[in-house]
Amino acid sequence: MAQESYNKLSPEEERVIIHKGTEAPFSGKYNKFFEKGSYHCKRCNALLYRSTDKFPSSCGWPSFDDEVPNAIQRKTDADGERTEILCAKCGAHLGHVFEGEGLTKKNIRHCVNSISLVFVPEQETRPLARAYFAGGCFWGVEHLFEHKDGVISAISGYMGGKKENPSYQDVCYSNTGHFEVVEVTYDTSKISYEELARFFFEIHDPTQANGQGPDIGEQYLSVIFYSNEAEKKTANDLIHILKTKGYNVVTKVIPVTTFWKAEEYHQDYYDKKKQKPYCHTYKKKF
Repeated sequence: MAQESYNKLSPEEERVIIHKGTEAPFSGKYNKFFEKGSYHCKRCNALLYRSTDKFPSSCGWPSFDDEVPNAIQRKTDADGERTEILCAKCGAHLGHVFEGEGLTKKNIRHCVNSISLVFVPEQETRPLARAYFAGGCFWGVEHLFEHKDGVISAISGYMGGKKENPSYQDVCYSNTGHFEVVEVTYDTSKISYEELARFFFEIHDPTQANGQGPDIGEQYLSVIFYSNEAEKKTANDLIHILKTKGYNVVTKVIPVTTFWKAEEYHQDYYDKKKQKPYCHTYKKKF
């Protein structure tokens, strides 16, 4: 089974969502917020609550008296008294649930941290989407995509090989057939797949046949992985355009297979090191 990849969190989001902290009462942006729409997990985008189940409780945190079926996991809190609620998909800490307060007819209150949620307006129907690109060392590709407007997250990982859940050592030294790949989650209302693919061609050298820059090897080749025929056509059309401009593009265009998230030390590498990519820079080509 593929290893899940999640959205990048700020230090404060990690404090609450991963380390089970609590935001200050009355400070969250959804506390007095009652627009129509749905509430999703900040970590994995899973649907958790609907606005029709949100009510004003005056407790200082967003309150819901119902949940989306099978979306919420309950467990006894570390204090041994309260009931903690978590995202059933990724385990993100949401808050606590209380019963018997008589605040609504359902007599239940999900007390949720705003910081654990993402609100999607009712009229916004275009979903998030994912795209997969390989263009040399994933550190640089991830870094540049993650700072692109419209991109929600960029995750380093492996795709295209025969071994399940490969390690970095496997990919580099065991001939598994994997490429270093970046999974890009993006907002389709802000950026299109074609714009992402154009950007991909402009942040690496798609004419280098043996790797990327000083990184030589099969795992560093230029590849676009397509999820459907529209993505395949977009990739091939862009390659044709570049070839008419004189670029001898060697980028492979192949179907998406299982994406395996890379080890944690590979994620956000340049942000952690406070450095810039050594072989990936932006160069306008279109």
